[in-house]
Amino acid sequence: MAKNTVKKIKELKAEKPSKITNEELSKVQSTINDINRAQLEVGSIESKKHNLLHHVSVLQEKLGEIQIEFEKTYGTSDINIQDGVINHKEDEQTN
Repeated sequence: MAKNTVKKIKELKAEKPSKITNEELSKVQSTINDINRAQLEVGSIESKKHNLLHHVSVLQEKLGEIQIEFEKTYGTSDINIQDGVINHKEDEQTN
């Protein structure tokens, strides 16, 4: 009985394939390549996002400087950006 069990185990081991098919290999390689390309693209997008966020920060600082100039020149930085009208507070306006 033990001999038959050992023989069956050896037969099962012999029947196991040692390699996947070329089609399966191609399929898994293609999928992994697609994942790698997508991850690379995500990295590129994140880098662009970082640069854009930095640019926005620089522009916000520039706007702050312009507002300080308006405060010095006009006494307020409350300007209508559509038509350039200065919006003075009621108690600041002259009659």
